[in-house]
Amino acid sequence: MDKKCIEEIKFNRLAPDRFEEACGVFGIYAPKEDVARLTYFGLYALQHRGQESAGIAVSDENNVLVFKDMGLVPQVFNEQILSTLTGKIAIGHTRYSTTGSNHWENAQPIHKTYRNGTLALAHNGNLVNSAELRKMLTQNGNRFRSTSDSEIIAGLIANFSKESIEKGIEKTMELLKGAYSVVIVTEDKLIGFRDSYGVRPLSLGKLGDNYVMASETCAFDIIGAQFLRDIEPGEIVIVDEDGLHSEGVVSTDKSSLCIFEFVYFARPDSLLYKKLLHNARNEMGRKLAKECPAEADMVIPVPDSGRSAAVGYAQSSGIPFGEGMIKNRYVGRTFIQPAQSTRQIGVRMKLNPLKEVIKNKRLVMVDDSIVRGTTSKKIVSLLREAGAKEIHMRISSPPVKCPCFYGIDTAKKDELIASRMNVDEIRDFIGVDSLGYLSLEGLVGSTGKPRGMFCTACFDGVYPIKIPKEHRLSKQMLEIPVKSK
Repeated sequence: MDKKCIEEIKFNRLAPDRFEEACGVFGIYAPKEDVARLTYFGLYALQHRGQESAGIAVSDENNVLVFKDMGLVPQVFNEQILSTLTGKIAIGHTRYSTTGSNHWENAQPIHKTYRNGTLALAHNGNLVNSAELRKMLTQNGNRFRSTSDSEIIAGLIANFSKESIEKGIEKTMELLKGAYSVVIVTEDKLIGFRDSYGVRPLSLGKLGDNYVMASETCAFDIIGAQFLRDIEPGEIVIVDEDGLHSEGVVSTDKSSLCIFEFVYFARPDSLLYKKLLHNARNEMGRKLAKECPAEADMVIPVPDSGRSAAVGYAQSSGIPFGEGMIKNRYVGRTFIQPAQSTRQIGVRMKLNPLKEVIKNKRLVMVDDSIVRGTTSKKIVSLLREAGAKEIHMRISSPPVKCPCFYGIDTAKKDELIASRMNVDEIRDFIGVDSLGYLSLEGLVGSTGKPRGMFCTACFDGVYPIKIPKEHRLSKQMLEIPVKSK
């Protein structure tokens, strides 16, 4: 298939041209606080991790009540709804669908009754043995309302919690394969746990004498909570009237946090491995300037994801930093697709070039990644139309060559432009004068942690958790061997 045909197919796709975030989870144990309202604000801070649905579950010691719906956090909740969600413990979830379609039944938290009471569960991640587990539960008489693997986790815990919910979680974790960070509320407990590799993040914080959990530390900041530490891979953390206690349940050789959290997913004001992501991304830009220098008049970011790295590139290279495009921050995900004749409108809705700033300038345009390449191509076209003399694109991560199976909605392998084109071919497809990527060594070095503490599968195909054959087929990976750590 020639490049022109590929281009036409890609422009007509409904799928977004970047990795889509996972989900955001939040939990709080605070008997004397308005836990539903605090959870609402926590979810607001995590809105970037999912925009399809939102939900909150609260416990008043006697009952666990869940309210959830499709839409953004402020679309789902209002003062009237929040005033009905009273209790001393709450969890929340904001969702982007990775397993299971975007229907109400798949919204979270998941509500489940079991022998000793009721639980509500919110999950970030993706299981790779969900088909096997769903079949096992179905054969045991379980019925499913959703197609998400989060309900599978809730079903397993309910089945195994005859002695206690802690024992139910322990037995469930022994069966789960894949990535999961989970928060649970019962009548009297807040519980959080992570998979044994720690692929998806989950942090622990403190608000006065109370405890909070969240996918990112930025959710602590908004409510005035203090970050304590990351919940460890394979750890269960329980908060109840006796305070905080934890158990290490599943052992692993190494942590494998998704490195794309550092590249793009997490907010720049969050901490991962105790490092501020803005600083890590700034360092990515500095290293990128050394690895891929360019002669130019101005460094501009693709807002907002490329800004921290662009500042670092400018600081290291000595090329002035400038704003070359303005982002419309009120444009969310849209399913109204422009006609082929007006396809640039889709990009102009979000980005508008500053013609007087970039006209006749040689630009270094910094972005975090290239997935399919179609959006980058459109942005370059806009900058050319606005009078840019040269465009040198610099990417603060390596080429994305492999799909993710652990809770990130990625393209299939043959849709990832770097899996079928080399750097020069991608440069020509996008239409830039030069193209440079940060090396994997440079990316990892920017985090301040060793490479063995990350999952880097989207760049190198080394999957820390073995991928079953049927899951590889779903992302068209069967034709190549899947490497494991």
